[in-house]
Amino acid sequence: MCAMWIELPLGRQFVETAVERSDGPVAVLVHGAGSDHRVWAHQSVGLARRGWRVLVVDLPGHGRSEGAAPDSIPALADTLAALLEAAGVPPGLVAGHSMGALAALDFAARYPDRLTQLVLVGVAARMPVHPALLAAARDDLPHAAAMIAGWGHASEEGEDDAANRKAEATRLLLEQSAPGVLAAGLAACDSYDGTWAAAQIGVPTRLILGGADKMSPAKAGLALTPLISGARATILPGAGHMLMSVRPDAVLDALSDQA
Repeated sequence: MCAMWIELPLGRQFVETAVERSDGPVAVLVHGAGSDHRVWAHQSVGLARRGWRVLVVDLPGHGRSEGAAPDSIPALADTLAALLEAAGVPPGLVAGHSMGALAALDFAARYPDRLTQLVLVGVAARMPVHPALLAAARDDLPHAAAMIAGWGHASEEGEDDAANRKAEATRLLLEQSAPGVLAAGLAACDSYDGTWAAAQIGVPTRLILGGADKMSPAKAGLALTPLISGARATILPGAGHMLMSVRPDAVLDALSDQA
């Protein structure tokens, strides 16, 4: 794994890269609200080993990137477009999770020449956020992080030590986010409607949905699927919202299958 720093007007942006073949197809991975590049660790390494050139971004204000966290999905998509242009990478696969999936959807609709494939993980056209979570993200970050860790890891995933460790890792990652970042991301999700964007998509698209997702139910993701021409949906039974963590190999396989 290598680090890349990209200078944008809003500050330096961090991108982690994984490359084993310099001539392989490009995959760009985008995290969700309050998170960072680390949530894609398993998939980025796995894709690189399968011949992909992988870039995993930290969106502004998240992880190691500078700047304020954008408070709307279109602003996130615009930042992603600027970042990829500055990085000089050719169009390729763009995959996003949760807030990052909405950003990828909006990006694909408004920058169609900047990608060749799209993967949306834990997504729906509308992703309303519970008012209690919005309030906690504004006023009590540890409580908000605990709420997301609880809701994001479905009970169907079990209560063994491994499942508990994954939920705790999610809580810690979110709790360590910079002040206001999680709140901005959740508010962006809450106010966005991806219906128009979905109708604009012209590249092969895969949705990966958790069968036990309490934050973005699979039913809502399935309703989005026919709005995107030719899109396919994969449901992972018993999986909650944090799909890259709870079903790492299944998500990796679905991403790689886009090749």
